[in-house]
Amino acid sequence: MTTAPPRTLAERVRDTRARLETDVDLWVASAGPPGGVHLIPLSFLWDGTSILISTPRASVTGRNLLADGRVRLSLGTTRDVVVVEGTAEPIAEPDRETGDAFAARTGFDPRELATPYQYFRIHPRRVQAWREENELRGRLLMRDGRWLDRADAES
Repeated sequence: MTTAPPRTLAERVRDTRARLETDVDLWVASAGPPGGVHLIPLSFLWDGTSILISTPRASVTGRNLLADGRVRLSLGTTRDVVVVEGTAEPIAEPDRETGDAFAARTGFDPRELATPYQYFRIHPRRVQAWREENELRGRLLMRDGRWLDRADAES
């Protein structure tokens, strides 16, 4: 199998942002005393700076994120992965525009369900992306909530 040359930092950031804008589902990893370590696929909405998810309030993920807002997300396949570490902020109910955008993007509207759902706005703090082994070096794209540029990557 021939491996493509590694992408530049700018290409990886562009590809990662495109994936956040076009993908609908991701994996959510959470941990907390109420539910232990838990991994589940959920749909999401990216607004350009944060990720909105929704899950039943009583679910393991909901309980974990309410108890400990640290979260890890993964998009893509093992040969084209984006890993996001961040903090989850509970939102009682999104404003109408955001709720409508979430419903349109994900294909379901938690506001219309009988089961109480909890929304969480995830603020990315660290983002990594790589395709093959040759992209492990330079996989860090965001540090402390700020997208890196070439000068950051070289330091």
